[in-house]
Amino acid sequence: MADAVDGILAQWKRERPDLDVWPMGVIGRISRLQLVLNRELKEFFARQGLESWEFDVLATLRRAGEPYELTAGALLKAAMVTSGAITNRIDRMESRGLVERVRDAEDRRSVRIRLTPPGLSLVDEVVGLHVVNEARLLEALEPGDRDRLAGLLRTLLESLGDTSMR
Repeated sequence: MADAVDGILAQWKRERPDLDVWPMGVIGRISRLQLVLNRELKEFFARQGLESWEFDVLATLRRAGEPYELTAGALLKAAMVTSGAITNRIDRMESRGLVERVRDAEDRRSVRIRLTPPGLSLVDEVVGLHVVNEARLLEALEPGDRDRLAGLLRTLLESLGDTSMR
């Protein structure tokens, strides 16, 4: 069976037989897969009453462990967005009652973002559904293939410098 990238590769082979375009096969499929997965996840989170970025913030705070809070700076690094974007996101989530800003008792200049009880309940409910949904998205792969793919992707990310949560 052929996918859309196979068609692109065939066109390049016809037009530029002098080029070995194998990298386009890998990068093209990763890029297309990202688009498909992002669409699927956006639809999933919409059914849960969330934006994808809202789940990301809730999950990041939940993974931090009790008391389920991070400094605004740590949340900013985890979210990989601009400070203006994270402020806007926190404002929106705070207005929904999912997070709250808490002044650091030891450093009044520092603000911590904390899950509220409704935010904690929501993320704990949705994360289980999210794992089931992700398993559905990967069901075409056999367990050994999933493990090999995860290992290959890890190797590629490490080789490109993505070695820790920044």
